[in-house]
Amino acid sequence: MKRTFFPAFLSVILLVLSTAMAADVPYLTGRVTDNAGILSAESRKALTEKLKVYEDRTGNQVVVLTIPTLDGEGIEEYAVKVFESWKLGQKGKDNGVLMIVVPEDRRMRIEVGYGLEGTLTDLMAGRIIQQVMTPRFRNGDYDGGITEGAAAVIKVLEGGEAPPATGGTGSSVRSGGITEPDLPIAQRILFGAFIFGIIGLFTVIGIVTPGVGWFLYFFLIPFWAMFPIVVLGVRGALICLAGYLVVFPVAKLLLKSSDFYRKGVMSLRAKGGASIGGFTFSSGRSGGFSSSSSGFSGGGGSSGGGGSSGSW
Repeated sequence: MKRTFFPAFLSVILLVLSTAMAADVPYLTGRVTDNAGILSAESRKALTEKLKVYEDRTGNQVVVLTIPTLDGEGIEEYAVKVFESWKLGQKGKDNGVLMIVVPEDRRMRIEVGYGLEGTLTDLMAGRIIQQVMTPRFRNGDYDGGITEGAAAVIKVLEGGEAPPATGGTGSSVRSGGITEPDLPIAQRILFGAFIFGIIGLFTVIGIVTPGVGWFLYFFLIPFWAMFPIVVLGVRGALICLAGYLVVFPVAKLLLKSSDFYRKGVMSLRAKGGASIGGFTFSSGRSGGFSSSSSGFSGGGGSSGGGGSSGSW
């Protein structure tokens, strides 16, 4: 009974905490709800009038929301929550569009109702974020970014073309291909601890292991190239990969000159086994190595071996 009670109790506590920390859905005060206070009064008034005229003419409802921060909540989940709470668009037509800007988190999103997804596609919305809004936000021009972004949305809904993709801004857009991570900070920390804990352990083993350690050096390159993208994005993954390519051989060469490493290599050659840094290795007939402290085991090496959601 106690064994089943504790996990259930912990799940309830986590659910309550996550709910308490999630950003609240604000009241729908108008077509432009500027809770972050990043729009000038003139821009807010002009944009509200423009969206009203468009809605009266077409029935499509385009709404803008700015909120200072989401407190770690994913912008996709929050956008859906706001959309459903505000019930944007006409019933049965689902012809609403929600533009969300979160300045402190440097995130934005264009959420599209089902009825307009065929016109304002993910690709189109991504181009508007990438080519229209992001450059202006980076220059601190929230008035221009939101106003021109809304104008671009209306243009696409009326049959016009979205700005062409140039691929030069480096923004995070979920419209295909490798995207930047769009995870709450808590999830990034957990994924980062898992990913870097595993490949970091193998990296340390490769550094302290004579011979076969160079095999691990080349073996781990694709892991350091791809896994960090989930947590750090493409740019962060490139930095991690560059650091790994440099730090691993430098650390291994420095360790190679130490007394305990040389003793381990000599013991490995003479006795077929050695203990280095808490790890026990064997060579010769067994053709593998094992770790007494980490439980890791593997084979295939011999000594002396060698060998690509939006933000601004």
